Amino acid sequence: MKEREFLKFKLGTLFRKRSVQKNLDHVDEVSEEKLFSLFDKAEDVIVNKNIPERAITQFQWNESFLTIEGYMYIDGIPLQREDTVRRKLLIVQKGAIIKSIPLKNQRLNETKRKQLGLSEQYKWAGFYQEVNFSKVNSGKPLPQGNFHLYIELEILDENNIKYHETHTLGNINKFLKQDIYATKMEHFSAKKRVKYNFIVTYDEEEKTAHVSSHKLQEIDQGAIETTMKNENRIIRKMKRAMFQILYQLFCFLPVKQKKITFASDSRTDLSGNFEFVYQEFLNREETFDFHFFLKESINTKKSIAEYIQMAYHFATSRHILIDDFYPIIYPLKIRKNADLVQLWHAVGAFKTFGYSRIGLPGGPSPTSKNHKNYTKVIVSSDHIRKHYAEGFGVDIENVISTGIPRTDFFFDELKKEEVRSRLYEEYPFLRGKKVILFAPTFRGNGQQSAHYPFEVLNYDQLYQELNDEYIFLFKIHPFVKNQINIPYQYSEFFYDFSDFREINELLLIADVLVTDYSSVCFEFALLQKPMIFFSYDVDEYIRTRDFYYEYFSFIPGPLAKTCNELVSIVKNNQYEFEKLDSFVHYFFDDLDGLSSKRVVDAILLEQNEDDEKEVL
Repeated sequence: MKEREFLKFKLGTLFRKRSVQKNLDHVDEVSEEKLFSLFDKAEDVIVNKNIPERAITQFQWNESFLTIEGYMYIDGIPLQREDTVRRKLLIVQKGAIIKSIPLKNQRLNETKRKQLGLSEQYKWAGFYQEVNFSKVNSGKPLPQGNFHLYIELEILDENNIKYHETHTLGNINKFLKQDIYATKMEHFSAKKRVKYNFIVTYDEEEKTAHVSSHKLQEIDQGAIETTMKNENRIIRKMKRAMFQILYQLFCFLPVKQKKITFASDSRTDLSGNFEFVYQEFLNREETFDFHFFLKESINTKKSIAEYIQMAYHFATSRHILIDDFYPIIYPLKIRKNADLVQLWHAVGAFKTFGYSRIGLPGGPSPTSKNHKNYTKVIVSSDHIRKHYAEGFGVDIENVISTGIPRTDFFFDELKKEEVRSRLYEEYPFLRGKKVILFAPTFRGNGQQSAHYPFEVLNYDQLYQELNDEYIFLFKIHPFVKNQINIPYQYSEFFYDFSDFREINELLLIADVLVTDYSSVCFEFALLQKPMIFFSYDVDEYIRTRDFYYEYFSFIPGPLAKTCNELVSIVKNNQYEFEKLDSFVHYFFDDLDGLSSKRVVDAILLEQNEDDEKEVL
């Protein structure tokens, strides 16, 4: 940067929130109410009077992730206490600090110090950090513009004097292949999707890293959706009004005791819980009248004829079964002698949902009618009934711990063997190596902003470290909008199974499950196989989403917050099997493969009692 800008930048690094005296080497002592750390209690501050010894020993990029490592110290000022050393990576634009990122102090062992020619007094000279440039701007990518990187060092000596030095990174060009590094950054929200070009070079004049961010694309999803909503609002409103009026009229007809209607806006076939419950109904000696309304998503259009049919069958069915969020049914008043049964697609109780999230981003309004008209909610154990009652806004008496129908699959050895054989026949590459199944939940407040930041995975590291023994399967949540881009050189290690419908089948051939906050951990626990919780953002997730249980003691497996930790756990088999038994027995009341039978018994119980009363 130019000499004037550099001076402006140096002055800017004088501790903000303090007054600068005429002697620029010194800073006023902070008032008592602002004393937060040892550094704020320094009697004197010496700024930019020394030339620190420093070197970058690692400057590695993985998509938008920077791993930076090195050492920095001032000759003659000991670094023997970790709490008296503070370093930051500064992102600077035109002399102004845009972002200040703390660097982790790293203790240099004797071998490392000897390699660097450092004495014992500089044992805390090292630093390390992983920085995600797609999140540095308050959770968003680095904004459009050109920036330089600097390192800030603060040391407090035994005389309570603070040394404050700011310096360039030095020559990092040796870490950049072809003298440049380039990648893409993306940001998703309910209203916008923005894509950036991110470029890193070495600035020979400034002797530090130069990073630039250029906006490539900005899609205003909100505007598109608003236009679509405005175009279709009147038609949809008319259809829904017609549906509700027809439902009320059809309620004058008698309820048909043997009629059962299955409805879903998240599946087009009888799979998941529907499949097992339907099969159990067929196994009964009774004859039932089944009707099905299955759509791919809540955005899939329904014809006027379908609305009429739905109104009629919802009004005259003894039992209506749904398995997910189903908005069209929530304004309806379920008839006194009928049931609306929620066969929720998730198992157990993990991250908060529904009315447990009132007041949180993406949470519902307290006055919402969603979910509140369920007459029965099926759950896996008595321990979690209270959480589902709260989440759905229903009485706890309406929540029944029968077990989850689709988990019966894990107790059917013959069926499991048939599925394994079919999968190995269809995908022969699954044989011969251990399988890591990566199945995280999405990020974002809902379907409109759902995404997963694949940059948190280091493809090259995973391949180099695990390729000999494992293959890696992706099973990404269907809401996620951004695509996985598997580099061609790793195509025999990474495989995308995101479009594979039933994850329970994939669990059978997985040797290790890697997840984060997904309820898939409950089903996988039934197989008594190891799992890893790759939760790089757990602190933020707790603040914004929260859980029904304390996360760190809840998870039945080790926590990995970085790709390094993930690889280390796998290579060293550092799994926490001791948690599995208590986890399974807490979240499952019965381990007998008869959940579907109990669900159908619970559904038919009141009907049979009503039939008996009529006979009497």
